[in-house]
Amino acid sequence: MPWFPLHLRSRLGAVRQLPGRWLAARLRSRHGGLVLFAGLFLGVALLTRLALLLKASSEVTWSWALLAPFGWGLLFDLGAAAFAALPLIVLLTFLPAGWGARTWQRGLTHAAGLVILFALLFGAVAEWTFWDEFAVRFNFIAVDYLVYTTEVIGNIRESYNLPFLLTGVAALTLIAGAVLLATGWPSAWLAQAQEPLRVRVRRGAAWGALALALGVGLNEAQLPAFANNYHRELAKNGLWSLFAAFRSNVLDFDRFYRTVPADEAFARLQRELVEDGSLLLRAGERDSLRYVASTGPELRLNVVQITVESLSADFLGSRDGAASLTPNLDALAARSLVFENFYATGTRTDRGMEALTLSLPPTPGRSLVKRPANENLFTLGSVFRAKGYDTAFLYGGYGYFDNMNHFFGENGYRVVDRSSVARDDITFANAWGACDGDLYRWTLREADTAHAAGRPFHFFVMTTSNHRPYTYPEGRIDLPSKVSGRAGAVKYTDHAIGEFLRAAASKPWYRDTVFVIVADHCASSAGKTELPVQNYHIPLLVFAPGGQIAPGRIATLTSQMDYAPTLLGLLNWSYPSRFFGHDVRRVEADDAHALIGNYQKLGHLEENEFVVLKPQREVSAYRVDLPRGALRPIPADPDALGETIAFYAAASWVYRERTYQALTPEEFRRYTELGRQLARWAPAERGSHGDVAAVAP
Repeated sequence: MPWFPLHLRSRLGAVRQLPGRWLAARLRSRHGGLVLFAGLFLGVALLTRLALLLKASSEVTWSWALLAPFGWGLLFDLGAAAFAALPLIVLLTFLPAGWGARTWQRGLTHAAGLVILFALLFGAVAEWTFWDEFAVRFNFIAVDYLVYTTEVIGNIRESYNLPFLLTGVAALTLIAGAVLLATGWPSAWLAQAQEPLRVRVRRGAAWGALALALGVGLNEAQLPAFANNYHRELAKNGLWSLFAAFRSNVLDFDRFYRTVPADEAFARLQRELVEDGSLLLRAGERDSLRYVASTGPELRLNVVQITVESLSADFLGSRDGAASLTPNLDALAARSLVFENFYATGTRTDRGMEALTLSLPPTPGRSLVKRPANENLFTLGSVFRAKGYDTAFLYGGYGYFDNMNHFFGENGYRVVDRSSVARDDITFANAWGACDGDLYRWTLREADTAHAAGRPFHFFVMTTSNHRPYTYPEGRIDLPSKVSGRAGAVKYTDHAIGEFLRAAASKPWYRDTVFVIVADHCASSAGKTELPVQNYHIPLLVFAPGGQIAPGRIATLTSQMDYAPTLLGLLNWSYPSRFFGHDVRRVEADDAHALIGNYQKLGHLEENEFVVLKPQREVSAYRVDLPRGALRPIPADPDALGETIAFYAAASWVYRERTYQALTPEEFRRYTELGRQLARWAPAERGSHGDVAAVAP
């Protein structure tokens, strides 16, 4: 710039040198290595965020609004870097004076730097693969993945070319390390002046205080409510979110959510529970116990419930004429009772199990399947057992995953999983378990055994094939395993169900059996809204080949929480119940609702009004266009909010106080007799004798 005044040119040159001078001054101290670490951490975090932005390019809102996720993202990247640097602060403080003067010390330091760089890049790749499957940053699912390493590592190995990924990360590490060395910054830091221990301790304490202040002062609850939920996910830091999910695996409802006194919650809950005509057995108490009275003879039918992994409603061709992946289910739907507006309560298999067996709303944090003190609960299986049924849980994988074996085993189900069958009883398996065809063969065998013993049976069958890595036996369908991805897995799942039903048709118990096809959750739960309702829509088909349950369609809004009482209602059963759900055929359409959530947000949908409870006692409300899944913010209606709080607060209370327990055979008999007496009273009399706690056993 020859035209520029000389004195201004000299000042501009000095300004340009300021960053270099600042960095050089920082690197001359022992703790200058923290500056290098922070730079690497923030750089990788920024590149990760940019990569995820490109991955979600069709979902984000391309406007100036994208600057906000990057601003918040930088803040959380700094917080995560601060926490991650704490061990390094301690190490740099107490390494001997003069460290780095010898060749082997410098070599060891460079090697440690490469390990750190490899870990950061590997974390970025892990975030990419996690986003590819779930479209979110690390969350409670990633926490579970750290616990169940056998299945998860096997899944990764079978889903991705792991040697290629590791080699690629190693190559990137070496390239980035070489570029960093070329800057001369690592060498400048290793040439630091010697510092006495007292100086190192003083500076280490200052760095540690700064790191703690930066880290402790941040909380993901501080993130704003972005109009597009993808923006909120981009604003997070993966490492930070991972540890935040670990801390919030169990959330105390009363502490974190808008609530009301327990008596008020149960009073409202009991008013809601009797909308199906059931009779309260402990009115005025903190209990959901009531008597469900049915007319007509009870149907003592077998029930085989096939819970299909990740089967979204949209996969079925009966809903989408262009689909061709589920010909067997489509044909079955024409002969079944189909629930058209059926919703999952959560986004994980354990959430589906929780709702389908317990008929409870999804409590915040972990599902009850994985919590302590989840034994001897009031479940669908406990009602079947009280009626003399053989109950069993059949799973193609190892049932220790997600605590399934403990939950079902301690709640009255026999457990049949991969570990309980002979090795030659498995023709094909991947990291998640035996293929669906093998699982259904086990199911047929168990049904034959129960029938030969003269016992009706209820089986909870949980499949695994419709899950990454999407592998299944070759030659069963016209799509090749693995490379066909989700489409192939869905088609194989459908094929296996068809084969199972055709094999069952030759059995003597076939026409006395009800076959239920239901999903545990959708294939994807991510969306632009905080709880994308359309991504909770799953199929429910009830097929009775003997004609005991007429085919048809039910359009009433319902969720997995209503499954158990609806199934028992279809069997014309009268029984004492603690279920929070209804037989949806017995409620007015205006009273029907669906409860859905994730591990933090708890939603209640009724008459197209969707109320969402969130931590920090926050509440959102929306008007929902179900066909499109569109949400329009509205003020929360007090009555709708009160109903939402009542269901979730009461569910949290009965678990915490351990009152949602199965009835003993004697209690079941006595409450049944008490319910029959109440059912004989005239409606007016029942209304005046609502509180029967004094005569309840």
